Amino acid sequence: MTDVVPLRRNARFQLLWIGSAVSELGSELTRLAMPLLVLALTGSPGLAGVVAGARTVASLVVQMPAGVWVDRWDRRRTLVTAQGLQAVVSALLTALVVSGDVQVWQFVALAVLDGLCAAFIVPVQDTAIRGVVPPGQLHSAYAQEEARTHAAGLIGPPLGGLLYGLGRAVPFVVDTVTFLAATLFYALAKVPRRPAEEPRDGGEERRPIRRGMRREAAEAVAWLLRRPGLREVTAAVMVLNLLGGAFLIPLIVLVGERGGDARVTGTVLAGLGVGGLAGALLSGRVSRLLPPGKLLVAVVAVFGAALAATALPWGAWWPMIPLVFITLSTPALNVVLNVVIARMVPEAMLGRMGAVLNMGGTALKPLGPVLGGAMAAALGGAAALVVLGGLLGLTAAVAALSPHLRRFTGEPSAASPA
Repeated sequence: MTDVVPLRRNARFQLLWIGSAVSELGSELTRLAMPLLVLALTGSPGLAGVVAGARTVASLVVQMPAGVWVDRWDRRRTLVTAQGLQAVVSALLTALVVSGDVQVWQFVALAVLDGLCAAFIVPVQDTAIRGVVPPGQLHSAYAQEEARTHAAGLIGPPLGGLLYGLGRAVPFVVDTVTFLAATLFYALAKVPRRPAEEPRDGGEERRPIRRGMRREAAEAVAWLLRRPGLREVTAAVMVLNLLGGAFLIPLIVLVGERGGDARVTGTVLAGLGVGGLAGALLSGRVSRLLPPGKLLVAVVAVFGAALAATALPWGAWWPMIPLVFITLSTPALNVVLNVVIARMVPEAMLGRMGAVLNMGGTALKPLGPVLGGAMAAALGGAAALVVLGGLLGLTAAVAALSPHLRRFTGEPSAASPA
């Protein structure tokens, strides 16, 4: 029997993780620097929003085709090529900024190209983890991934602002370097090239049959709908993303109503990053307390209670404490659901299912800020947060009534036949 190498000594996973970490840090650097640059050049917050929205829309539109193609193509080549192209896009943007001859349509075009590259990178990263990590180590691997995400979100924006203060082009130069480094690390990781091929009855392998893109996408959706428990989890996550994405504007209004300035607001929001990083480190212990279905109910309930608690009349700084508890609990759920997907979904369908679940999870998310803004305008910051917290509590209660969700363990043996 072959000994399993500890995750920390799994060179392919660690190279993949380092590549993802430096790439995500580069993206976070420009998340603040890009709108600052557009505002400096145009003076228009609306145009800054258009540039950011163009990337999101491009990534969302191509997400499903990208998932299908990831299941068809050489995954190693796709990952290295997409990351390399993202580095080229960043280099072009840097050159435009340095030249001083840049227009808004160029920002939009490059943002679209960046979003298209990201649409391919994300599903390949997800499938690559399953290809290089043994099943028994998936939980630790996804916990490390979750820590990476929160660390980049905590460090990247303030570092991007600092670099932007040194010179408008500086964060974009660093972003390009991080993308080039990520491309090298991905090449060295040597992720599996092809999806695993389904065995015949006699045991020999066969090539997967390729159907039309729409049919392959529909196959993934049908697979999800035939999985009691997983489909309810997906629906609950959609509602969580909608309501969870609505609290930012009411929170900013609340801090302002209590006399807090931009510095106070930024510090309060830092609670999300602090809690997220701590939650990622504790996700292993938290996730062992409950099976996935019950953990989802608990996390939604904690999220709702914490949002409502931000409205307690204890000063402008107080909301930072409940925010820590929000992101202290959510990383464990993210890790558990990633492991569930990696174990339940057939290898040859991972790209498509990742796209289906990402689209399902983000389909309602853009409506969150609109909902939150409308509620804050009508009710004020505190009341809006209480209502959002109550709606999340109601979501947890409805989810708890589902027998499929309560019994959901995420074990492949519990899945319905294909």
